[in-house]
Amino acid sequence: MRIAIAYISVILLWATTPLAIKWSIESAGFLFGVTARMAIGTLCVLLVLLLSKQRLVWHGKAQLTYAAVALQIYGSMLVIYWAAQFIPSGWISVIAGLTPLITALLAAIWLREQSLTLGKLLSYLMGIAGLVILFGSAFDMNYDAVLGMAGVLLGVFLQSFSAVWVKRIDAKLPALVQVAGGLLLALLAYVLTWQVFGGQLPTDISFISLASILYLGVVATTLGFVLYYYLLTQLETTQVALITLICPVMSLLLGYSVNHELLTQKVILGTAFILIALFIHLFFDWFLKLRRQ
Repeated sequence: MRIAIAYISVILLWATTPLAIKWSIESAGFLFGVTARMAIGTLCVLLVLLLSKQRLVWHGKAQLTYAAVALQIYGSMLVIYWAAQFIPSGWISVIAGLTPLITALLAAIWLREQSLTLGKLLSYLMGIAGLVILFGSAFDMNYDAVLGMAGVLLGVFLQSFSAVWVKRIDAKLPALVQVAGGLLLALLAYVLTWQVFGGQLPTDISFISLASILYLGVVATTLGFVLYYYLLTQLETTQVALITLICPVMSLLLGYSVNHELLTQKVILGTAFILIALFIHLFFDWFLKLRRQ
């Protein structure tokens, strides 16, 4: 029951996060938005860690795990926040729908979790087709949209790599400890990035940007990351990644209805291809196995 509740909660959080990211950077800038989010998230997670009477450990595997988690919290989130300036929020979730495919490929190579079966290969082809259609839609908009698409795709790869790396290390750390350690390293990296690029505090931040940063820091980061890494310790890496099967549709509809974002035929078609790829990835080999039996 706990795993099911965590799974549903992560779906809802991931579906609303792209729009919240979009709103958080509109008047604050992407670097301030992501740094403020992670600073708030770090404080909240450390407070929860203290209240739960858990503590950080610093043995070799723990340090590697924190580095792997920080790769997702810093590397992936930084490029996604940057990319969110140029594309509709729903597109972020659609491209993130490729996470299971990328994760499965990395897991097959690195963890030997699954072989590259016919179903997996078909899903990769469908996913690539959907991505090509989405890039075509971005080219119809402007060059910045293409850069935004590429940025999110890089972020998705880094997230998948991080998840497989955590599984590979297998430090058996509690989810909260993993997130706290990763956030501390990531926040240090964000502060250094802020200094290097001469980050400025926003002089006129809107209410919706401020509210979005608080939501992302307190809820999406604290609860979202803890539940995400909890699921990683309880389920197969690719099972966790399949959360993105539902999120793209929810995010697209949310962006279209609430933020009046562009929803063209190409976007719908590209999304459909990616969702079909995920469906094939999940069910094709299972269906073939049933037929043989």
